[in-house]
Amino acid sequence: MTAGVRQQWRDARPAARWSRLPTVLAAFAARWPRLPTVLTVLAVVAGIGYRLGLLLRDAPPTNSDEATMGLAALHISRGQEFPVWFYGQAYMGTLEAYLAAPVFALAGPSTLALRLPTLALYAVFVVLAWRLTLRLTGDRWFALLVVALLALGSDRVVKNQLIAGGGYPEMNAAGVALAVLAYDLAAGRPGRRLPRWTAWGFLAGLMLWVDPLVLPYVAATGAVLLAYRWRELYGRAGVLLGAAALVGAGPLLVHSLATGRDPLGAVLAASGSGEAAGWADRLHGGLVLGPPLGMGLCSPGQCTPGQLWWAVALPLLLVAAGLSAWRTLRTPLTRDLGQLSFETDGNSPRSLVAAAPVGGAVRLALVAAAVATLAVYTASSAAGRTPVESSRYLSCLLISVPALLWPLWSAARRTAGRNTIGSGAIGPGAIGPGAVGSGTVGPGAIGPGTIGPGAATSGAVGAGRRTTLPSGE
Repeated sequence: MTAGVRQQWRDARPAARWSRLPTVLAAFAARWPRLPTVLTVLAVVAGIGYRLGLLLRDAPPTNSDEATMGLAALHISRGQEFPVWFYGQAYMGTLEAYLAAPVFALAGPSTLALRLPTLALYAVFVVLAWRLTLRLTGDRWFALLVVALLALGSDRVVKNQLIAGGGYPEMNAAGVALAVLAYDLAAGRPGRRLPRWTAWGFLAGLMLWVDPLVLPYVAATGAVLLAYRWRELYGRAGVLLGAAALVGAGPLLVHSLATGRDPLGAVLAASGSGEAAGWADRLHGGLVLGPPLGMGLCSPGQCTPGQLWWAVALPLLLVAAGLSAWRTLRTPLTRDLGQLSFETDGNSPRSLVAAAPVGGAVRLALVAAAVATLAVYTASSAAGRTPVESSRYLSCLLISVPALLWPLWSAARRTAGRNTIGSGAIGPGAIGPGAVGSGTVGPGAIGPGTIGPGAATSGAVGAGRRTTLPSGE
């Protein structure tokens, strides 16, 4: 029997070599359960250190928009002026100037002092992206992959994250924070619920003032809250959310009422809505050049034909991610949650399994927000007239990375699980005497806090028994 098992393993090896990574990671997770967390911390530190090194070398180069924001920060630090909008415009709030003003007051004005808050915003973004990925998938190795990708930084990505030119550094941090808060509230995670409602409302209002580019993510995560917790909004939660949103959008509302200016009209004018651009140019700039340029997959200022593959891959990933999220959302809870342990912090296996439909809803919201962002950008004249420079408007698509890549990871893990089962391989993380359903065996099925959508169905894993949902992937 042993020889037969080994022969099967040899026969399956050539076809499955590429897909064994999740199984190998599962073995590491069983032996060293803290390894993915340690590697994630190292990836976060590496991403921050890389960007700090660039700042110390005066990179990326500054520009006139950043000089204008620096001037606003200098005026605020000296108490001379307190601008609501970017100088010379009637839109785009000066949050970065207010964040840099205390640094100017302590260390004096400089490009480094202006960019230190944007570096902090990047750190918040990548840490929250890690937490969001764990919430949505429960897979620590996949969360490590997401963080490692976000720790990298091409020319366009680093410019958007570090240059204090208005709106872009804080957009991604706020968008991911909105998604994490929406998940926690919709899933009914215990503790600090009223502060979470308040924080979500404040961030939503703040982004309305700072930069409307992230509004699709505000609307999508807000729809999740309405779908799952609309009754709760009738009480104190709704009052606090509304009041916090008014506070966040306060500068916009007060200035508009005082001056009679229309920020929406200013945004439409800046997008080139009144300038001619053919639909062929818009479609080419928005759907072909925009995604690879905006997400940093092209050379600085240009895209070679070989770098346009992302324009094809992104729509496919959006469709796959949308279908995957919908299946998870529609998968009924068919397992007995009473077999699983429960903890009040919301990180127990029972909590993760019970919240799986909410995770599917948030993933679907991230996909819908990405589609809306692409659609609005493609419809703007800026996509047709200045596609290279205007591609920065798509930088918030990074918020959707966990949802976009999850189907690929699930497929690789599912393939690895089938090959491991079919070959009779036995080792750390192998399946015990339990039946295997539509889920898979891999990193998402082993280790504390790693049960979520896409994990294996009921059966023994290692020495302990885990009961999770069918993946529906």
